[in-house]
Amino acid sequence: MITADYIVGLTDGEGCFYVNVRPPDKRYRGSKIGIETHFYIKLREDDVSLLREIRNYFRCGAVYYQKEKRKNHSACYRFGISSQKDIHEVLIPFFDKYRLRSEKRKNYILFRKVAKLVKEGLHRNNEGLKEILFLKSQMNSGARSVREIRSPSGNAK
Repeated sequence: MITADYIVGLTDGEGCFYVNVRPPDKRYRGSKIGIETHFYIKLREDDVSLLREIRNYFRCGAVYYQKEKRKNHSACYRFGISSQKDIHEVLIPFFDKYRLRSEKRKNYILFRKVAKLVKEGLHRNNEGLKEILFLKSQMNSGARSVREIRSPSGNAK
């Protein structure tokens, strides 16, 4: 049986808290930059049963196949949560209660801040968007530059 501590340990080693910045859709007038938060754990194909147990533990998310395109890498599976409702009602309360023990905790705290800003709708104004882009730049591999997002006219936002 999967336990909270097992999920925390697996996340410390194989999990990812991810913020995706989606540029405006040029096909739709007035389309805005989209901010999406995602969580996933990626394992080899022979460990897919563990991912299914984690999905059952959380009672949300999905397990899906990910074909690996890189040479010398085998196919894998991911358990992922992308629903903002599930991130706020299930994932964040879980990791607030059961703390990560590695450097991944810093990424989680930044992820949680971004998720909160998005939930509050602050990604829709320039100041909120700047804050989100800054937080994203601090995630996963330390400080790094965020590529510039341009509007359809080519002007920087």
